[in-house]
This record gives sequence, C-alpha cells and structure tokens, in this order.
Amino acid sequence: MITMDDIIRDGHPTLRNVAAEVALPPSEEDKKTLSSLLEYLINSQNPEIAKKYGLRPGIGLAAPQINVSKRMIAVHLTDDKGALLSHALFNPRIVSHSVEMSYLTTGEGCLSVDESIEGFVPRYARVTIKGTNLDGEEVKLRLKGLPAICFQHEIDHLNGVMFYDHIDKNNPHKAIEGAIAIER
Repeated sequence: MITMDDIIRDGHPTLRNVAAEVALPPSEEDKKTLSSLLEYLINSQNPEIAKKYGLRPGIGLAAPQINVSKRMIAVHLTDDKGALLSHALFNPRIVSHSVEMSYLTTGEGCLSVDESIEGFVPRYARVTIKGTNLDGEEVKLRLKGLPAICFQHEIDHLNGVMFYDHIDKNNPHKAIEGAIAIER
C-alpha cells in the first residue's frame, strides 16, 4: 500500500523527467504499480483509512510521483453530475482538446507539493484522452470540468511538468480571458 512516505516531493529530479512508455501488454510489476496508484486515491478519500495512515486526500496520482518514471496515472473523482470516474491508465495521452480554456478558482494542489501555491492554472476546458486500462483494453474518455483538469494535471507529471509551471508568475490571479471558472 502506498503511503505519503512513498510520494516524492517537489525538487526530486524524477518529477522533472519525461516518463518512459509502458511496454504493452504490461508486466505484472507495472500492473501492480498502476493498481497501487488507484488504491492510494481510494484509500485517501476514505476518512478512516486516511486518518489511520496519514494519507493526504487526492483525486489523481502519477507513477513519477512514487519515483517510477513510467507513463501511468490513476484518477478517482466524481464529475459535476456526481458520477464516479475511477481510471487507472497506461500510456495516457490527450488526443484532442478544446480551444476554450478553464481553471479552478481555488487553484490546484499536488500530493508532491507540500505548500499551497496560489494562482490560476490554465487548462483546456474539454479533452479527449486515450490510454490502456489494467485489463489491456484501450479506453477513450471525453472529459470536461474538474475531470478534464485532473487528467491534464496527471499527464503533465508524465512530461516533467508541475502545475505551478502554468501559473502567471507576475500576476498569479490574473483572469484567464474567455476561460470557464470552475468552483471546487
């Protein structure tokens, strides 16, 4: 089981590397790693388990965050209609995106970043993601709102990009013109 002790923190070189593609079909070790990412998210959202093991709640986690530089992410959250989106994907990629942008009014956080970093993070309002699930099936997801932002955040980790890299350093709360403001 992954705990906060397994999650590397900002400044660790692995977080700035471009992660390697996962060979498909995936090895048992890769499947175990990907499963453990999703398990962490589920456990972190359970107040009793989170308290017992000192887990910070999360909605997304990428393999580089546990010092495994491979293209694997897990996301576990509900969309604006209350539907649960729970996905663990090998080699996820954005295959298309909107011109329109969006951002979280509260800013973004990250399990690898202990301090709060203020500012708006511009993201595509809608994205289509493709990846391979734990059963070896190709998955295609059309996302908007918080799920779209979460997937973009996690895919950034696979490319060595941190969420705060997108924040306007001179004016972190500058309105993003024409973007959808998402309350969380």
